[in-house]
Amino acid sequence: ITHEMKTLQTLFIALFVVAMVPSTQAQTADEILENYFENTGGVDNWKKIDGMKMTGKAAMGPQEFPFTQTMMADGRMLTEVDFMGQNFIAQAFDGEQLWGMNFQTQEAEAQDAETSENYKKNDSKDFPDPFLNYKDKGYTLELMGEEMAEGTEVYKIKVNKGTVMVDGKEENNVAFYYFDKENFVPIMSESTINVGPQKGMKVQTVFSNYQEAGDIFYPYSIETKYNGQTGQSIKIEAIEMNPEVEDSTFKMPEKK
Repeated sequence: ITHEMKTLQTLFIALFVVAMVPSTQAQTADEILENYFENTGGVDNWKKIDGMKMTGKAAMGPQEFPFTQTMMADGRMLTEVDFMGQNFIAQAFDGEQLWGMNFQTQEAEAQDAETSENYKKNDSKDFPDPFLNYKDKGYTLELMGEEMAEGTEVYKIKVNKGTVMVDGKEENNVAFYYFDKENFVPIMSESTINVGPQKGMKVQTVFSNYQEAGDIFYPYSIETKYNGQTGQSIKIEAIEMNPEVEDSTFKMPEKK
């Protein structure tokens, strides 16, 4: 082989490698997810989840109170808490309307239309897991590299979730997930609040204490931080898989 041929071959291989880099990164993000689902029970078991009913304790500052949260695969959700001797619904979604009870008046109050629509188009799709069938949800992934998070070596994955409406304008909806390099499970997610008085604030959700829940493994400890300061921590005590739930459970009650 002539010197010129060798040079051309080397150049061709170099160009080929450069051309392959983006697809290798995308493939690597998918490989991380494959490992994640495999390590937490297998993707088939995740797909069998129609609903989950979680009970445990939530803490905000020094106050701790029992909670029950029911989440369904079609996006419906209900969170009940026992607070200061009263049981009330902190937040619920019936498939169209996001609502909750006013603690003082014990009356149900609907969230505004934009907030409900954003929940329907975004948050409601993330159960039982944001990465399950992520392409069908319209999400795209980008592997950002490796770094340290919560004292652990992690893979950082950027999730583009489309858009949300903020005061009538579309804004990008982006989240970052940090996967433990050893066990391939998410130990933290990070996003920025884009509406309301906390707009611009960074929110980190820390996942730990993975335990069996039915046929999968699920984090039983979830801590929410705002700009690095703990705002709420949740300790799950029990998870019931695919519970039987009446449709009326999620409906906003009529005003008294």
